[in-house]
Amino acid sequence: MQREHTRRGFTISHQKVVLEIDFSGHIWGYTTITVNPTSKDLKTIHLHARQCDIHSVTVGSFQADFVHHDPFAHLSVSNAGDVHNHPELKRRVYSALSEGDEGELSICFPQEVAVTPSGSRTQAGIVSEAATPEPQTPGHLSLPSHSVTEYRQIEVTITYSLKNPADGVQFVLPSDPYPTRVPHVFTIPSSPDSSRCWVPCIDNLWEKCAWDFEFVVPRSLEQHEPLSDDEDEPVDTDEYPTVVVCSGELMEQVAHPYNSSKTIFLFSQPVATSVQHIAWAAGPFHVHTIPADLSAAEDASGTTQPPMTAFCLPGHESYLASTVSFMRSAMSFYVTEFGSYPFGSYKLVFVEELPTQRYDAATLSLVTVDMLHGEDAIDQVFEARHSLSHALACQWIGVNIQQKMWSDTWLVNGLGLYVTGLFLRKMFGTNEYRYRLKKDMERVIELDNGSMPPICQPQTLEPPDAANLPFINLKSPLILHILDRRLGKSGTSLGLSRVLPKLFLSALTGDMPNNLLSTHAFLRMCRKVSGIDPRSFAEQWIYGSGCPTFGFSASFNRKKMAVEITMRQDAPAFKAHENNEIAKLMMKPVPFFEGQMTIRIHEADGTPYEHVLDIRSPFKRYEVPFNTKYKRVRRNTKRYLARQAAAQAAAEGDADAAAAMDMVDMGFGLEIWENEQERENWKVADWSEEDEQNMAGQTYEWIRIDADFEWIAAIAFDQKDYMWVSQLQRDRDVVAQYEAIAVLSKSPNAIISSTLTKTVLVSNYYYRIRCEAAGALVTCATQKLDWLGLFHLFKLFLRYCYEPEDPKADLFSHTYVPRPNDFSDLAEYFVRKSILRSIARVRFETGKTPTVIRQFLVDQLRYNDNTTNPYADALYICSVISALGYATVSAVPPERGEFISSETGPLPDPQDAELLKLAVSEVDRYRSMDRLIPTFHNVVTIAVIEFHMLLTLAGLVPHDSRLFFPLTREGNYTQVRIAAFDYLFLGKWYVPKMMRYVLAVMANDSSRILRRHVARSACQSLALLVTMGEMKTPKEADSLLIEEDGNGGEKVKENKKSEIDMMIKALRKDREVGKNEAIREFLMPIALASETDRSPPKVTIHLPPTPVTEVPPPLPPVKLTSKPVRAIKAGGPPPKSPLTPFTVPPKLKLVPSGSQVDLSTTRSPGAATPSVSTGKRKELPPPKVPAKASEKKTGKAIPRAQTGGMNLNDLRACRNALSKVRLNKHAALFLQPVDPVRDRAPNYFDVIKSPMDLSTISAKLESGQYKDRFGLEADFRLMANNAKTYNMPGSFAHNETVALETFFDKLWIRFNKTLEAANKAAQEKPTLPPPSTPSVKFGAPAVPSRSSQTPTAAAAPAVPSIKLKIGGASTNGATPSPSPATTNPAPKPKTKKPKEPKLSEVPPPAPIHPPAPVPAFEDDGSLDLLEEVIAIEREKQGRRQHASSSSREREREKPAPKPIAKPAPPPVEKSKDRVVPKLVIGKRKKDAVDSTEDEILALATPAKKERTSVPGPSSVPAAPPSKPRESPAPTKNGVSGQKGREKPPKPSPVPEPAVARSSAKGKEKEKDVSRPVISTNGKAKKAPAQTTPLNDKKCREILKTLSKLPEVPIFMRPVDPIGDGCPTYFDEIKEPMDFGTIGTKLNEGKYSTMEEFAKDVEQIFQNCRAFNPPTTYPVLCADAVERVWKKEWAKATERKLSYAEKRSLQGLMKTLFNEPLSWVFREPVDPVALGIPTYFDVIPKKDARDLKTIQLKLNGDKYYSAEAFEADLDLMVHNAITFNGADSEVGQLAAQLRDRYRDLLVPIRGTNGKRKGSEKGTPQPTKKVKLG
Repeated sequence: MQREHTRRGFTISHQKVVLEIDFSGHIWGYTTITVNPTSKDLKTIHLHARQCDIHSVTVGSFQADFVHHDPFAHLSVSNAGDVHNHPELKRRVYSALSEGDEGELSICFPQEVAVTPSGSRTQAGIVSEAATPEPQTPGHLSLPSHSVTEYRQIEVTITYSLKNPADGVQFVLPSDPYPTRVPHVFTIPSSPDSSRCWVPCIDNLWEKCAWDFEFVVPRSLEQHEPLSDDEDEPVDTDEYPTVVVCSGELMEQVAHPYNSSKTIFLFSQPVATSVQHIAWAAGPFHVHTIPADLSAAEDASGTTQPPMTAFCLPGHESYLASTVSFMRSAMSFYVTEFGSYPFGSYKLVFVEELPTQRYDAATLSLVTVDMLHGEDAIDQVFEARHSLSHALACQWIGVNIQQKMWSDTWLVNGLGLYVTGLFLRKMFGTNEYRYRLKKDMERVIELDNGSMPPICQPQTLEPPDAANLPFINLKSPLILHILDRRLGKSGTSLGLSRVLPKLFLSALTGDMPNNLLSTHAFLRMCRKVSGIDPRSFAEQWIYGSGCPTFGFSASFNRKKMAVEITMRQDAPAFKAHENNEIAKLMMKPVPFFEGQMTIRIHEADGTPYEHVLDIRSPFKRYEVPFNTKYKRVRRNTKRYLARQAAAQAAAEGDADAAAAMDMVDMGFGLEIWENEQERENWKVADWSEEDEQNMAGQTYEWIRIDADFEWIAAIAFDQKDYMWVSQLQRDRDVVAQYEAIAVLSKSPNAIISSTLTKTVLVSNYYYRIRCEAAGALVTCATQKLDWLGLFHLFKLFLRYCYEPEDPKADLFSHTYVPRPNDFSDLAEYFVRKSILRSIARVRFETGKTPTVIRQFLVDQLRYNDNTTNPYADALYICSVISALGYATVSAVPPERGEFISSETGPLPDPQDAELLKLAVSEVDRYRSMDRLIPTFHNVVTIAVIEFHMLLTLAGLVPHDSRLFFPLTREGNYTQVRIAAFDYLFLGKWYVPKMMRYVLAVMANDSSRILRRHVARSACQSLALLVTMGEMKTPKEADSLLIEEDGNGGEKVKENKKSEIDMMIKALRKDREVGKNEAIREFLMPIALASETDRSPPKVTIHLPPTPVTEVPPPLPPVKLTSKPVRAIKAGGPPPKSPLTPFTVPPKLKLVPSGSQVDLSTTRSPGAATPSVSTGKRKELPPPKVPAKASEKKTGKAIPRAQTGGMNLNDLRACRNALSKVRLNKHAALFLQPVDPVRDRAPNYFDVIKSPMDLSTISAKLESGQYKDRFGLEADFRLMANNAKTYNMPGSFAHNETVALETFFDKLWIRFNKTLEAANKAAQEKPTLPPPSTPSVKFGAPAVPSRSSQTPTAAAAPAVPSIKLKIGGASTNGATPSPSPATTNPAPKPKTKKPKEPKLSEVPPPAPIHPPAPVPAFEDDGSLDLLEEVIAIEREKQGRRQHASSSSREREREKPAPKPIAKPAPPPVEKSKDRVVPKLVIGKRKKDAVDSTEDEILALATPAKKERTSVPGPSSVPAAPPSKPRESPAPTKNGVSGQKGREKPPKPSPVPEPAVARSSAKGKEKEKDVSRPVISTNGKAKKAPAQTTPLNDKKCREILKTLSKLPEVPIFMRPVDPIGDGCPTYFDEIKEPMDFGTIGTKLNEGKYSTMEEFAKDVEQIFQNCRAFNPPTTYPVLCADAVERVWKKEWAKATERKLSYAEKRSLQGLMKTLFNEPLSWVFREPVDPVALGIPTYFDVIPKKDARDLKTIQLKLNGDKYYSAEAFEADLDLMVHNAITFNGADSEVGQLAAQLRDRYRDLLVPIRGTNGKRKGSEKGTPQPTKKVKLG
């Protein structure tokens, strides 16, 4: 990743950016990039630049030619009005993503600019970048150094502009809904590649350089927007001058030399920084300088405190100071603890409409304005300080130091959060820090149950999944915390407090290469500092997943004077995947966690003793020695009495005594608890005498497990209640108190209720513990305890209210009138809110809340008084409203108040109705008040909306869309709008008018946050409405049937997925949703709009070679008000489709300016043309791409490159492909022919008989030796095959070959599909071109096959061209009617693995929708690219010409073909007999298998008329016989071709035999089958049965495996009759054979099929058994070797359905399961349950079939053809009719089901996943037949 520049050929050392901003949506300027070439061959550079208009490019002061291609500029689909084309649009989006990986701007160096060396430097060897799973021996690796040539720098200047950018830059401007909004502009992380959207650059996290910036802005914005500031008072021009804030240091601010109304800001960032960490903002900001800490003018490191500044918009000044006041203390803390600040200054800018909470860049953090708070805020302070202190910490780790690999993200994020936590500990205290750690740990334990991957996966090269990132950020700082605790135990270390300063120092001093941190380096540093090897820790906690669960119990052994502690450990994550090996490999759950755990025993005198348990097994009993001589707790000991006296003194104010009272009861001295009368008023319960005796007899008071917080584990410890109470009252650790409360709340009684109440009352407890105690009192508020917990809660809350006159008044009937609020005591504020929430959670057993509670909460709203409170009460009011909503709703289903007909619903209680009315009116009163006197950010309005949502969901109030509809409009606060839309989506929002409004918001709303939220919520709400029952689905009947089965519980889980599918199907068919006219009319236009904001759920940043799982984007939020489009970087090979238009590849060698139109001619005429801006210069040396403008003219002399018959489109595609391949970083080995001397391969030409390289391919292309593009592909395959044959797997050359081949495959698939789309559009829609597309001419042959083209100019009359004038409405030169497809042959996109040239020839017809709605998988050609190709014989040229001429003669005799025919095959050898399918998985050096002859015949063979009705989106070749109508097809293996032809397109009414596939490789997904061998005279020859093309690689692998067996040596050489003592051997054995001979024959290419190879291997075993008696040593050896042979052979010849076929059939099964008529067949027949005990007497058990069994077989790859699958379905139907009779109800259902699945099978077999055996339903006459 970090060394991409070695592939790119250059690095960037400096970049200067000059921008002029006009605050109306326009930016223009230029950037100067200093390029450092790393190769003398650098001719073209590729930069990232999206949505920019590039005006000019100069290289070294010379004008340069360039191509700027934004793949997102114009996305189109075949039918823009059809909403069903959304999958096609998605494919195109992902295809466009991959095109932008290399760069959208290609610049060619002028001739005048030469790359010249400037010297050399010494560079050490390359260090591995792999994130090593474990630390290795410390110390520097001594690697050999070598001299590297340095080249002179070259400056590239690019002038560009932006207009209304959709991405990367956010303009916030006043509008009608927001007239007072202050105009400002800033960079935003709207997408992971947003940096390239505002400046041409290398948009890569690891590409760093120094920066200079120059911003030209208006001096003041008053002239443009008089109301740009506070609405109350107009502001002078100079009061809020325009300010620019940018990453780096402000060098100077000067007036514009020529325009006094403008100001220039100059910034410099000397520290090398990635463009992704560059940000800026401009606007009339208020500037607030954060003052230096006077107490620390010089920090510990001796450096001056860096300047810190905060900026906000006018109107927010009062909030700014209070929000950022603590930042200087944060800076001082970080500098003191971790070393110098890595930059020169730090800025905080608060802006509106930021799509994320924060955007951290170098020296600068952009923060959402929502983070600001006033002096009167309480709750927001915690969140704001956490977030802003984290932003500052990210400057050290996250910006200055970055992850080395994506898998190291956990470390960078975790360190930033860990460091932030340390500062929060200093600011908020240790109690807060430990409490947060404990809560985070509980969340991690809940999540990490097997569903989450490890936080570090070194084998994963892609960014962490966005869904897992929050979990990684949660767990990482905890991992670092427990690592710190464990390192600190070593005695020689202070833990991470010693490691982190060294880490940050190494980044500042340059000791950390490129400031990139890896997990391996971090662990190595930890080991160096602490001396502890963290290897086992890392394996368990970092590279493994899951958290342990412990169970502990303790007992005292008086004889041994020891505490016996029993420990048991479980691993829930491992258990979840126990039987799933794949999940174990992926998730790496840890089966057992090792380590040390500290326990603390508080013995009889109160003294704590620590002991360490060494955990090395899942179960163990430990004996912990007891230290105290007392055998029981004695309350009269001197130590105990002394502590009590100290406590009494402390209560009276003695500070020294307070310090000494370490272990005394925290509630000691609480007045109301000592007063007997008060105890009675509070209903305090005491321990019984029995309990007191037990307590006195205990030898220890309590035990703490994991006292030092060294484990992330769920720990269950069994000890007595009074021990937990002692822990709660006497342990000072906040975590100990929290654990005690958690355990006590599980066993509620009166004593525990009193104890918890006391905890709430005692202010010595940390307020979080008091809140937890209040929450735990809910468990004591039960009828069993006479509502004691509720009494205590009311009694506690009474302290905030006016006391009743009678101290013994009944609290359950008292009216609680609160005193005026006073939140000065923050702890009491939080406790008060907690008590309110707890009261609202009290329930009867019926789930309803007591009426007294609801009345109590209504009173709190009614009588709330905040007039004298110095703090705002908005969030307190929100808490009360939330509590009231929760209390109003029943906690027991059915919450919606709906009862099924068999039950009687409860009668509504008048008192409930009255309370509900009171609650709603009180809440609405607060909403009105919030409208008149707005609270901060309208939080009360949001709470009111959520209250109504809750009541609506519970069915207590009807949903009224009009209630909050006005709040969804622009002009309201964004969070209010989001809440209002959430309420809207709970109702019937999908009526056409409302739907139009929602779609308009998605498209046009000014807020990106809202657009995305609405789009996401619209989809989610449909599922919610179905679940709520608002939308009916046709599943009721099925569920009733399931209930009648009596197996309902078992079926629920199995049918979950089918239920989801059923819901989706129901939504699609729903009149109001799926058939909604607004959706059908507007959705696609919105999605296709050029300004669409496409927000992908998963992204990959700038890693072209990284495969990333494709995640389909949600309903895209869109924006139609600004021009450029936002690109998504979302992963790996995009889905390919034959409909994908050809767009100019982003990384291409440039052609002379005169041939620029050629770039356009390769596009589909039916698709909009992507914007391509091409700079012009006088001359440009084209690097091997001499495309000429004259080629566009037809009817003149054919250029030399086309003399072989290649059409213009193919030629351009080939040149482009060749250019891109030669630029690939893996192509260096293939640029020139192999030189045996230079390349040290003396035997190369002995092994490789047909050498090939890229320069030879280029020469052949330019000299016209290829007649179509497939010839070039074949030569490339030959070149790759040669390299893989000669080089061992795993070698550098072999790996480079595979990498280059993978790149070529992706490229070739795109070109193939593009050309197909172009040709198809040329035939079908020649008169419907898109506007604004340049005139383009497509030269294409008008004869049925390209093979009829001669390689000479004399063939020109037979190769007329069709001229398509794209810009106009008429065609030129040819008739507009669709001509045969061969006039513009559209080669079929490759299937998953074909690399053999002939596979690419099969063209798709016009995409015709299949007759049945089967969700068939469309093979996109990008699934598997690892097959080998057929080698081409050296003498192919002469034979090609011979075959070509003979094929032309035959084609002239053929009738006119159907409109969809097949293009000519590539120019390969034709004289060999075709006995095997075209796909050969393996390498051959001599016998190249060819199929040209039969394909030529197939081209000219018209499809049968009756077949034309069988459509399919992909085509397959026509039948080979030349005259199928006159004579039957030749027979093969006893099956006539005619019969075989009828099978694929139409299912016969009886079970058909399955077709055996001829694949020799188990995982290959090829769809080719054997064809009859056609000689040059067109007659079929006999072919050997079941022949499979030789897979050289597999054969060698088998031999390699066998050669390792200990029994094989006697078979490795030929038998020597004399040496081996068997003189009669050759008399008895006439065909001797051995593995050595087989290997030799394999090397010499004497095998042509796998069967020949297998025959020789079997011959070895036969010979051995024939000559040697049974049980002798040779026969035993033969048996052993044969066992392994059979196993390996089965693997090599395993046959499966192709991936596409399997997906199609799975889709069919899904459809069948959803069909109502299939219910009888979904489960296996149970003769007992169904009362048919004789079933298996009639139907043999082995023949029993049902849909579930068939689905399991399909998922388990038990079918190798669709016919075998159909045979099982037929067998199922046959069984049903046999047992029940054809006229029975079941028999009729079976017949209907058979008709249904046969209809569904038609398109699957017609396309067969783009199978290559037939042409639009025409036959595959040579399939082997095997009964299913």
